[in-house]
This record gives sequence, C-alpha cells and structure tokens, in this order.
Amino acid sequence: MRARKPPDWLIEERRNGLGHWAAFCLSCGHTLRYFEEGEHELPLECPQCAGPIRARCPACSARFASAFATACEACGEELRPDELLGLRIRRGG
Repeated sequence: MRARKPPDWLIEERRNGLGHWAAFCLSCGHTLRYFEEGEHELPLECPQCAGPIRARCPACSARFASAFATACEACGEELRPDELLGLRIRRGG
C-alpha cells in the first residue's frame, strides 16, 4: 500500500518549523534540516558516523528541500545513490 503525499500546506508548515532545506550524510543517511541563514552552521562531518555531509548539488550548487532526494531538481545530477544500507531511499511508483 502506498502512502499518500501530505497536503502542500502541511509540507510548508513543517518546512517553516524545521527548516526549508535538507542536508544528509552520504555514509549513513543522517538528515539535517536548516534555514538558509543557518547553512554556515552545518557540520562538515556527520554527527552520527563522521561521514561527509551534502547540502548542495555537487554539479550546480542548488540546495534541495527533500531529505529523500537522490537527484538534483535543478540539473538532474545524482546527489547520492538510490540505495542506502541495502534499502531503496525512494519507493518506485
């Protein structure tokens, strides 16, 4: 059974409270949310495993809003593999 997408107002409410942008560890998948003005406070290494943190697309420097992003919405470049720890990050569909 496929989960329904939350309504847009709920997504916006969550982003306004947690942060508009996402960053994640390339090694373990730990996710951080941040606001634009707090980007300089993001750690360079994951607080869970010391792996590298990615907050921008390596090809075009665009930020991404989804913690589940695997490809850049701006340029299509891969942000990370589709699988992490043997599991798909996004469900097919």
